[in-house]
Amino acid sequence: MKTSYIVIGVILFILLIGGCGGVSSYNKMVALDETVKAKWGTVQADYQRRADLIPNLVETVKGAANFEKSTLVDVTNARARATSIQVDPTKLDPAAIQKFQAAQGQLSTALGRLLVASEKYPELKANDNFSALQAQLEGTENRIKVSRMDFNNAVQDYNTKIRSFPGNIIANMTGFQPKGSFQAEAGSEKAPSVKF
Repeated sequence: MKTSYIVIGVILFILLIGGCGGVSSYNKMVALDETVKAKWGTVQADYQRRADLIPNLVETVKGAANFEKSTLVDVTNARARATSIQVDPTKLDPAAIQKFQAAQGQLSTALGRLLVASEKYPELKANDNFSALQAQLEGTENRIKVSRMDFNNAVQDYNTKIRSFPGNIIANMTGFQPKGSFQAEAGSEKAPSVKF
């Protein structure tokens, strides 16, 4: 009789410890998920800052005589595409992140062409507004890089937690899914050629 009470006590103790571990694991997953969402919010805010600067840059550049209108149209269209893609922070799957990244990459390319083309216009380069906007864009690009890196680190922590044992059991039972992260852009492994 005493042996059965001891066995029951040991089983209950094991269940209690396992239950506490499961609750702790679940709470950690929730915290990591919320961190990923917060970091995604920062990424979106930094990209929005860039998008907000672009109309001012385009208007400043329009003032330069004979500036290539097609470059301005490309920047404006790329901005419209980039701002039209919204990713739900609860559905940060790899496909959604890739679609968002592709649109932002097109905008980066168009902005790069605009800044390169502006080098041909000394009156534009001497414009204080243009110089200030260009400096703000450079700062924003740095912010974007940092926020993307922070987001990827948060996703890595989250994905590691939900894929590691015993967290993977809790994650499968409670519906936690892996999140996508930013990847290197296609062709980024090749250094750009600079010709003078």
